[in-house]
Amino acid sequence: MKFVDLSAQYQAYKQEIDEAMQQVVDTAAFINGPDVRALEEELAAYCGAEHAVACSSGTDALLLPFAAMDLQPEDEVIVPAFTYIASASMISFWGARPVFVDVDEVTFNLDPEAVRKAVNPRTKGIVAVSLFGQCPDLDALQKIADEHHLWILEDGAQSFGARYNGQYSCSMTRFAATSFFPAKPLGCYGDGGAVFTDDPDMAARMRMFLSHGQEKRYHHAMIGINGRMDTLQAAIVRVKLKHFEEELTSRNAAAEYYTRELTGIVETPRVREGDRSTWAQYTIKSARRDRIRTYLQEQGVPTAVHYPLPLHHQKAFAYLQDSGPYPVAERLSREVLSLPMHPFITDDQLAAVVQAVKESLA
Repeated sequence: MKFVDLSAQYQAYKQEIDEAMQQVVDTAAFINGPDVRALEEELAAYCGAEHAVACSSGTDALLLPFAAMDLQPEDEVIVPAFTYIASASMISFWGARPVFVDVDEVTFNLDPEAVRKAVNPRTKGIVAVSLFGQCPDLDALQKIADEHHLWILEDGAQSFGARYNGQYSCSMTRFAATSFFPAKPLGCYGDGGAVFTDDPDMAARMRMFLSHGQEKRYHHAMIGINGRMDTLQAAIVRVKLKHFEEELTSRNAAAEYYTRELTGIVETPRVREGDRSTWAQYTIKSARRDRIRTYLQEQGVPTAVHYPLPLHHQKAFAYLQDSGPYPVAERLSREVLSLPMHPFITDDQLAAVVQAVKESLA
């Protein structure tokens, strides 16, 4: 059993993927080939954003908006204490200051009231992470942002394809970023990402920044990076995007099975009524997490802990001198466990995972 079965996915679309990659090789358009622009158009059309800017990774996708806005060293950006490090590290990398806040018990996403309490005159924006595939309460966060003239960057690395109040992730905030890391719901065969915005000027600045600040060949208007998405990766994502809705249906069916069978055994994840998660991970909670994980490993069932340390306990952020406490984030780090989840997981595999979880607590 695999935690994410990329081999099964490749076999399902093998002919399409092979043909797409071969076309790139045949044309030798490896950098800024036509598949890159075509993918941007298709991504924007899918989620409803005006502009999509493809780039080399989900991490660069988080960095690009900071560069476009010219975030300053004294600026502060609110970010959840419980998330992957890139959500906060790009704030620090650019020279601004991440400000951690606690998360919601149910969704694992930003607690709006904690965000409100953290706002001060130095606050410029909010990185709203859509963790494990579900959007946070963006209406509540946007209300806070509007009151204090802040921008919101949705970190949709795990949620492209999710829906919140009928709208798609990556279309509802001033900026949004996603990742095409292979294990993401929509992944490539290396690293890749995209930024979304409705602001044409910001889109243009981000395009310049990811190509060494170049406005035309060998003319550079700003200091930038090499953050381009290569054409092979774009071609692969284009193929997978054609099958994406079907895969999300399969992911949701698997999640429904897990929830039905595990409710009352462990604490199962919940999605806001009317919303849709991409189920980038199916993450349970239990005070006996380590016992469950050890038993599942013995039974050949792979698991993962997303994430074993909240960000304020990471050595990289020691300079912030922020020891919390963020009680929800700290408890989640002790209790969460992600189970195998992908569109090609079989009924027998799902049943085996559920049986192993039940046996581990017997």
